Amino acid sequence: MPTGRSLRMMSAALALLAIGATDRPQRVYNTLDNRNLSESTVDNIVQRMMTANHVTGLGVAVIRKGKIVFIKSYGYASLENKAPLTPATIMPGASLTKATFAWMLMQLVAEGKVDLDKPIDQYLAKPLPDYDAYADLKGDERWRKLTLRILMNHSSGFANFRFFEDDKKLRFHRDPGTRYGYSGEGVHLAQFVLEQGLGIDVGKEIQTRVFDRFRMGDTSMTWRDSYEGRFAYGYTADGQRQPFAHRGKVDVAGSMSTTLADWARFLAAVSRSDGLGVAAHTAMVRPTIWIDSPTQFPTLRNDRTNRWKGMKLGYGVGWGTFESRFGHAYFKEGHDDGTENYAMCVDTRQSCILLMANDNRAAAIFVPLTNQLLGPVGLPAEWEGYQP
Repeated sequence: MPTGRSLRMMSAALALLAIGATDRPQRVYNTLDNRNLSESTVDNIVQRMMTANHVTGLGVAVIRKGKIVFIKSYGYASLENKAPLTPATIMPGASLTKATFAWMLMQLVAEGKVDLDKPIDQYLAKPLPDYDAYADLKGDERWRKLTLRILMNHSSGFANFRFFEDDKKLRFHRDPGTRYGYSGEGVHLAQFVLEQGLGIDVGKEIQTRVFDRFRMGDTSMTWRDSYEGRFAYGYTADGQRQPFAHRGKVDVAGSMSTTLADWARFLAAVSRSDGLGVAAHTAMVRPTIWIDSPTQFPTLRNDRTNRWKGMKLGYGVGWGTFESRFGHAYFKEGHDDGTENYAMCVDTRQSCILLMANDNRAAAIFVPLTNQLLGPVGLPAEWEGYQP
């Protein structure tokens, strides 16, 4: 039977636990413009913006000096079931897949297995139009000008996807390497060159070189049965629920499924040049094509602008680049019906923000969230289509 002394000690312990439950020390981190943000402050900022814009769910991760200093998810994975969104919820990577593939590609470059500037015809066993998937290019020799760098910095001259063409056929709209125009087709061709020309199993290489290396246990290029009951539904701008895609084929332009926790771990590693080295990292985020289009989409606008010259907006290998208020920066968006993702890092500061939402309405708050939670970096917001 407890003694009087033991009862008093137990009461004191319970009191301390109660205090800890209500007044526990909050996580605090420092922004690029030297503001200290507590967890409750971040909560207030995020929840206020989400409510004002009717955002269903949003995951936020902040990286400072190469380390994750804040990670938290808000809202719902399923609005109908009130299932909470968490950092472990399975979410579509969308075009964050392209940046992941770019990192793997740069490993091959660093190992001397791939040359970004070698014409792709030197990798292929036969002319590109002799492959069924690229028969549309017969009679146009401009394909011989294509390199992996041109395919990955989005200056291939192709439309974003051939299914956007009236006749659904692939064609050049510009000479390769002359002007930026976002193209998933170009990234598809880069995957094709590695697989057909070099015999590389791209899905296996990404799994080993990226997902296994950085302990991304919930990330895959194709659907896993273990995702059942763990994924987020998507919500469009008008609030319509979208199903989660069960991807059965590796597609480096957008088939990756991941979690906020997994991809934040990857992004932190990218910021530190882990597994790649400083030289290859620098080559990946160095601009090799300048951007003169007023907006990123539609992708083949003919009009030009000098508006982005001051920030040196450009594209490297799979990542967009610009000069921010705090130094050289690189970024990647991810968009699909019901999905909005955004990743941006200030290079020399090894500082990043990752935003992953299951709601297209989140795009309207990406710029103010970045300004508030990381710092007023000066994003090319209008070009990216991130207008409130």
